Amino acid sequence: MITTSDLHEKVEKALDTIRPYLLADSGNVKVLEITDAGLLRLELLGSCGTCPMSTMTMKAGIEEAIKKAVPEIVQVEAVNLTPFN
Repeated sequence: MITTSDLHEKVEKALDTIRPYLLADSGNVKVLEITDAGLLRLELLGSCGTCPMSTMTMKAGIEEAIKKAVPEIVQVEAVNLTPFN
């Protein structure tokens, strides 16, 4: 059985694969919570928290990378996602 700390480590490794791209645009992401139901809550940091393209970054980049690397995560949610206008 996978522990919460093991799951957190797997998520961080998945995020590390996309962090260079986020950092290049003065952004980052922080894990806030992983629930027993497989929900991952993230906070978008820096320019990622205010970028109008953050929804696309979240779905096409962050969520895809995490779900591919960590199948135990069934849903990814950003608590401060900027709505696409």
